[in-house]
Amino acid sequence: MSFEERRTLAWHETLELHELTAFHSFGLMKLKRAIKTVRDAPLRELYLEAILGIEKQLRELVKFYPSTPGCQREDDERVLEDFYAGDLLAMSKALVRNYSIAITETATPLLRKTLTNHLLESIRLHERVFIYMYQNRLYPAYDLGELVQNDLNNANKALNMKY
Repeated sequence: MSFEERRTLAWHETLELHELTAFHSFGLMKLKRAIKTVRDAPLRELYLEAILGIEKQLRELVKFYPSTPGCQREDDERVLEDFYAGDLLAMSKALVRNYSIAITETATPLLRKTLTNHLLESIRLHERVFIYMYQNRLYPAYDLGELVQNDLNNANKALNMKY
């Protein structure tokens, strides 16, 4: 089978697709919840633009899910706590990345030490959130099929959420 004829995504592509879909889904849910409280008209327009853009991107990403290894389609409603746990995991991951980058740009020893301490705290937070999610079956890290299905469930929930 030629490269162009492949119908299944590679595992590493699937994992990147998972990261992007999860980040978009939780971000979209957060924007849709927040826009209800935004009173400033120009800022509200920015929120609407972001919502529409992320919805478009999420719909485009979801189209690749039938090509992921082990994709199964089932409906599975999530409780609000699942959203908060996933959002916390994404935030803690972003903190780890941001602190790592900031450390490489820091020349002042005391600031570098402070940022390094914050990085270690962020890594510990990420670990604790991941363990919580894994133990509560909210993040099936070792089951690609279930991971992919969770992504689809969250993406559909985010896309169908009213704002």
